Amino acid sequence: MRFAAFALALAAVPAFALAADSPPAAHPEAKPFGSPDSARGEVELALTTAIATDTRVILVFGANWCHDSRALAGWFATPRFATMLRDRYEIVWINVGDNPGEKDRNGDLARRFGLGAIKGTPTVLILNSKGKPRNLRGAPKWRNAASRSGDAIYDYFAKQ
Repeated sequence: MRFAAFALALAAVPAFALAADSPPAAHPEAKPFGSPDSARGEVELALTTAIATDTRVILVFGANWCHDSRALAGWFATPRFATMLRDRYEIVWINVGDNPGEKDRNGDLARRFGLGAIKGTPTVLILNSKGKPRNLRGAPKWRNAASRSGDAIYDYFAKQ
């Protein structure tokens, strides 16, 4: 039964692929960042859905090459997180670049919501249902996601 719930949680998050090439870690990992070119449309869809459902939006600016981005995505893919996040948020995984160290793709989306250049990944911006930022100061502070505990990450998003 737990496996079925986990499979359903992963199926509910499009473009998620668990990182098969990573060694076992103290946290799960996933690779949810698709094409950098699809981000704009995905953000618009999330904003439209958030208004209709009165949910918030999480914009995760990161990349599959980033250990901390994969760690945060891995936590989000677990059944515990997926259940909590599903009812509260629309999540958009915004690819900032396909190559290690590249962080300048989709900079226009970061600026649209009040962020400057992406300096570290992941940068996690939470928007209210009307698209207004809730955590501008804290958004860039997620670049250590891999070293945070699952409970601390869960509590942060459960309280937003």
